[in-house]
Amino acid sequence: MVNNGDETSGNPEPCVVGVDFGTLSGRAVVVRVRDGAELASAEHAYRHAVVDRELPDGTRLPPDWALQVPSDYLEVLRHAVPEALTAAGVRPGQVIGIGTDFTACTVLPVLADGTPLCELPEYAARPHAYVKLWRHHAAQGQADRINALAVERKEPWLERYGGKISSEWEFAKALQVLEEDPEVYRRMERWVEAADWIVWRLCGAYVRNACTAGYKGQYQDGTYPSRTYLGALNPGFAGFVTDKLEHPIGQLGDAAGVLTAEAAAWTGLPEGIAVCVGNVDAHVTAPAAGAVEPGQMVAIMGTSTCHVMSSDQHGVVPGMCGVVDGGILPGLWGYEAGQSGVGDIFAWSVRTGFPAGYAERAAAAGQDPHEYLTGLAAGQKVGEHGLIALDWHSGNRSVLVDHELSGVIVGQTLSTRPEDVYRALLEATAFGTRTIIEAFEQSGVPVDELIIAGGLTKNALLMQIYADVTRRPLSIIGSAQGPALGAAMHAAVAVGAYPDIRAAAHAMGKVQRHVYQPDPDRAVAYDRLYAEYRLLHDYFGRGANDVMHRLRRIRAAAL
Repeated sequence: MVNNGDETSGNPEPCVVGVDFGTLSGRAVVVRVRDGAELASAEHAYRHAVVDRELPDGTRLPPDWALQVPSDYLEVLRHAVPEALTAAGVRPGQVIGIGTDFTACTVLPVLADGTPLCELPEYAARPHAYVKLWRHHAAQGQADRINALAVERKEPWLERYGGKISSEWEFAKALQVLEEDPEVYRRMERWVEAADWIVWRLCGAYVRNACTAGYKGQYQDGTYPSRTYLGALNPGFAGFVTDKLEHPIGQLGDAAGVLTAEAAAWTGLPEGIAVCVGNVDAHVTAPAAGAVEPGQMVAIMGTSTCHVMSSDQHGVVPGMCGVVDGGILPGLWGYEAGQSGVGDIFAWSVRTGFPAGYAERAAAAGQDPHEYLTGLAAGQKVGEHGLIALDWHSGNRSVLVDHELSGVIVGQTLSTRPEDVYRALLEATAFGTRTIIEAFEQSGVPVDELIIAGGLTKNALLMQIYADVTRRPLSIIGSAQGPALGAAMHAAVAVGAYPDIRAAAHAMGKVQRHVYQPDPDRAVAYDRLYAEYRLLHDYFGRGANDVMHRLRRIRAAAL
């Protein structure tokens, strides 16, 4: 058992709990307030995972849908939090606050009391009544219209999003509900970010967090898009903000309320402790990785990658998911960019291109498929496989903001092997990150340091490729649970243990500086491959060849 007491006084030290709700599971971590020591963690997988083919009752879903079941999130509170407490050897009375973070934009329709519509029997077979996961991309048509009308009307908020908003965000997804299932739209009384819904369940109070409001809800300078603009999109959408969305906004690191008796019973935590305002997984990770100064970019790499950075420079950066004043740290502009598929792409490669012979050899070596392919790929020289790939298997979030784009692999021959494809996909995601960094710097927003967080930091080959491709030393977060640690740090601020998140970051954050250094010779070789990547990127992504969109339409017609 871990000894969490103060050795000089014998008194137990205060702790906070952070809960990170990811794409496939939720993770809870118990953190000591004094120094950020992670005493234990526990994970609970969502029973329904990602609902992208059919609803729990068997109702089939169209292409590009990605839903979730909200009761899965509550199961994380019932299982992961008590398990983490037990593993840490921490008594419930030591815990003084809880913070949470969520993937975004993950959003759901609810009644005024927070009941999800999918839990009403009459809507159990209605897809639009469920949680729309961040990677639900079926609202691309609505997003295109939102963008076109905003350009036509010269809407001032559009430049804060690099000129385009995404099909992943609140307004596009809500407009899709209205236009495809108006009864569900009429019945919903609140359109709620899951980040806020889980806090609502914990403390009984609905508080809309400033992070998702700014980055995913087009809330800028104290206002949302106007009723006139929304009505021009669809007359039935005119009252969306006032009727379904608008709500008091809580600032990051503030307390939303206190833990209810019901939530205390779920978690094993004391009733009445502080519940922090919700936040986004990527954004809470920045202070957890010690990134509290301008120009420190954090790439949180998992199924997708979010690139977040604070800056004292305000620029119009193409394809940003948002630029929000104080969106990550008070007093600085918070930028968010991202890649919609990273770990998901590597998983696809293994799932569809790992022959039986490879599986046998991997098992004999005691390796999983990713470890086995990485080992083979690590023995190659840059360019040896003769391939170049585009990392758009889940669309492009930044800088093109088009989720109807798709993946490409060029150069395959009858000699191409699974490890060749695997390495080309690793490199493609690094090229995508370099494209994002260059967009920042070309817009007058300098990137001074690149810090990597997330589960993919365990792949040393991938990290070295990123250093070589970006020509930058990589720093690595010193935590395997960056988002959960960041959520816990915000909880420490909410209870007053630290005056602000910067102070909490200095005491509780963890980073290993410059772990991977770029190799000059490999960097030169990657420059040549990156030039080819950019040719394909612009050819397929900027309108020279619209084949990806045409194929989408052909597929949709066939289905």
